[in-house]
Amino acid sequence: MTKKYVLKKINKTGLLTENADEARFQISYRSQLNDAQFEAATAAEGAYLVIAGAGTGKTRTLVYRVARLVEMGIDPKSILLLTFTRKAAREMMNRAALLLDNRCSKINGGTFHSFANLTLRKYAKAIGLESAFTILDQGDSEDVINLIRGQLNLGEMKKRFPNKKTILKVLSLHVNTGDSIEDILNDEYPHYSQYLDKFLEINNLYENYKKKNSLLDYDDLLVYLKKFLWEKSAAAKSLLSTIRFIMVDEYQDTNNLQADIVRGLAQINNNVMVVGDDSQSIYSFRGADFKNIMDFPSLFPGAKLIKLEENYRSTPEILNLTNHIIAHAIEKYPKYLYTRRENGELPAIISATTENMQSKFIVDRILELREEGVPLNEIAVLFRSSYFSFDLEIELNKANLPFIKFGGMKFIEASHVKDLLAFLRIAANPKDFVSWYRVLLLHEGIGPKKAQQILDEISLFRFSREAKPEEEIGKKYNDRIYNLFKLLNELYTKHPLPYEKAEIAMEYYEQLFVQKYDDFHKRRKDLEIFMNISQNYKSMDSFLSDMALEPPSDSVIDIEGTDKEKEFLTLSTIHSAKGLEWHSVFIIHAVEGFFPSSQSFNKTETIEEERRLMYVASTRAKQNLYISYPMNIFDRYQGVTYSKPSRFIDNITEDLAEEWLLEDEY
Repeated sequence: MTKKYVLKKINKTGLLTENADEARFQISYRSQLNDAQFEAATAAEGAYLVIAGAGTGKTRTLVYRVARLVEMGIDPKSILLLTFTRKAAREMMNRAALLLDNRCSKINGGTFHSFANLTLRKYAKAIGLESAFTILDQGDSEDVINLIRGQLNLGEMKKRFPNKKTILKVLSLHVNTGDSIEDILNDEYPHYSQYLDKFLEINNLYENYKKKNSLLDYDDLLVYLKKFLWEKSAAAKSLLSTIRFIMVDEYQDTNNLQADIVRGLAQINNNVMVVGDDSQSIYSFRGADFKNIMDFPSLFPGAKLIKLEENYRSTPEILNLTNHIIAHAIEKYPKYLYTRRENGELPAIISATTENMQSKFIVDRILELREEGVPLNEIAVLFRSSYFSFDLEIELNKANLPFIKFGGMKFIEASHVKDLLAFLRIAANPKDFVSWYRVLLLHEGIGPKKAQQILDEISLFRFSREAKPEEEIGKKYNDRIYNLFKLLNELYTKHPLPYEKAEIAMEYYEQLFVQKYDDFHKRRKDLEIFMNISQNYKSMDSFLSDMALEPPSDSVIDIEGTDKEKEFLTLSTIHSAKGLEWHSVFIIHAVEGFFPSSQSFNKTETIEEERRLMYVASTRAKQNLYISYPMNIFDRYQGVTYSKPSRFIDNITEDLAEEWLLEDEY
């Protein structure tokens, strides 16, 4: 009897193209993964775009793919896993090693920057670099910028020139996005667009300084790596021949440089899998480009699209609402998140009369959730911008509910808020020399030494209705501080209400504020919120007491979930909450003009990113989701104005969410 043996087609990486026999693998991939996860984890040759919806097991899928490739006999050192944090790379490698064996820990895993650093040092000669180049961290880069700024005597200009942090941010965005310095200034710092020629000069001097001294900053690592890969030298081809499989996590967060590097790495083998979620692309302010994930199929012709849509985090009701929110996105990969979890409660959309009522509702509901057995660690309040939580922080403090805040700063930690508060503290207590010192240093020409001299003289006199320190301490200071003392005397003797005092102080502080902060136009909203909060008080003592919030001293790592006394509620900007989850989530200030931000109204791209922010926030919730907004917003210029609910929650049908209207209990 003649036996037939059919030759099987083998692809260029030496893998059989037909379906592998699952029985030969140590891990039962089919039973451990759902169908879409299995398809992604077992994909080998070719280009793949994995769209992983929120809570669909993205990391698990990548871990199983690493193990699968190693089980198939692929040399671990030929697998490259690029992530955005070292922690993410280590976690995936460790989990894969536990799943299979220690071979998985030998893959090349790390951040774009760490991979660039190793590559540039190894091939330095071919690239034209000294192998012993020094890497500048952000602080080092700022110091070099400051040195150049000083050499150009920019501090002596009549109009204040931006500081080193602002200059470096503009230059870095220019490198990472490919946008011109002129466009970045016009979009982000329009009040500095007049200094375009100076920015260009600083940029040239900065680049020359680095080359002359064999220095590379973080951006340079990516710039040189991209150039090396695309010049296709013998050294570059040697590197590329050793990389058989490329995986990129959180691809929606890549900037243009990183996307070009991924394409450069895949030039020879074209075996690349990128994993991400277009609906969670929310970091454009860091240079991330939403178009990278949308354009992947056109940049890699024949790329296979795999969608992970089964959610393991949220209830069906929460997913129905989040699916509705993102369904209205103009540009997206259509997907529909679903779950096998049991039904839960409908999300709630809560309209409060005022911002303070919104805060009181959240405090009440959190206390109820605790009574129902939900730990504080499993509750989060999320917001579009840091200042949205200022009023809430005061109410939480009154209720003795401990919290940790991520993204932005606690109210009294924001330096411009502390500046304004210092004026009012002096008016309430003329012996508050800490506040005196802060206020004096705001004034041009007064440094630490002169401020201390003035304080020494002020301490000899009692600041009261009768005494006039500006006359007592001598004429040598009058030109700098006469108006300050005039203001403080007025605050001390007149205007009984906190809001009235804050208004007068704000008028005086305005010019100092603009001079001190390059990004004053972004910080201004914090001060308006400060003014709004002062409206809630009749006495300065209670206002200042409530403002003196004590932040928790424990770090997140120190918190023990089993100890009720050490639980902390999470307050977080949505940007800082990405990738996390909680039992119950509150999204506050869902007001048109606040969320979405009025600054996003001019461009379709920015409005769409705001929609994705709402989607990210909503998909953090496992069991309960509350979205609230105040119906009346106080503006110090227009008074009380009627607000519109955010377009993202407007006209939500009753099958998707319940509407709650808050009423005061009498």
